[in-house]
Amino acid sequence: MDEWFDLIAANTELPAGAAEKLGNTGFVVIPGPVENERLAQIADTYDAAVSGATADDRNTGSTTTRVHDFVNRGPDFDELYLFEPILAACCSVIGRPFKLSTMLARTVNPHSPAQGLHVDFQREDDGWPMVGFIIMLDEFRSDNGATRFVPGSHNWSTTPGDAMKDPGSDLESQLLACSPAGSVIVYNGSVWHGHSANQTDEPRRSIQGAYIRRDAESGINLPARMLPETLRRISPLAKYLLGI
Repeated sequence: MDEWFDLIAANTELPAGAAEKLGNTGFVVIPGPVENERLAQIADTYDAAVSGATADDRNTGSTTTRVHDFVNRGPDFDELYLFEPILAACCSVIGRPFKLSTMLARTVNPHSPAQGLHVDFQREDDGWPMVGFIIMLDEFRSDNGATRFVPGSHNWSTTPGDAMKDPGSDLESQLLACSPAGSVIVYNGSVWHGHSANQTDEPRRSIQGAYIRRDAESGINLPARMLPETLRRISPLAKYLLGI
């Protein structure tokens, strides 16, 4: 172990009952790091960053729009990946020194069908386990694409592609993570999940990220992308978590 990991483990914790729920079901929804009065500002900065992103960083699919590298999109986003309950979840699930693999904007487009159930990190794959987080910039509702999870599936040896004829279909056991804007979903990367259908005329916005073992390969080489202004403003803890 290293000193930073020991310090994080000793000084962070999940809300009461959240660690047990995360362990049992594979996901938990908790209050997030952004105060209600700042949500509108964060959402506006998000919209500006998404609209100003270069084509290399933007991925527009049939149901969602993603923009990568929200570590470098401005100071409004610096606190998000440092949120202590997320770090506490990493200590619990990963159980060893970890780092941020990716942090991105993800918008579920209006009138988009449900995403197929999937896992972000299959059990026992090289680099496993992983902790993901989803910060809700809009309220997650049953009609606008709230993420659906299959409780306990992070303990299964199968994946949706192996076990289901149509991973896009609903499962009786699935749960929708519905919660007000500003809430955070923290989940085990091996749990079955996917966004539900957005049946509304409005996009559903979130900021998502993932933490992995420190010795695993990141989704994006964040240290190589760091802007000088970002490096000047972030804390030593942030630099450690970014692998710098």
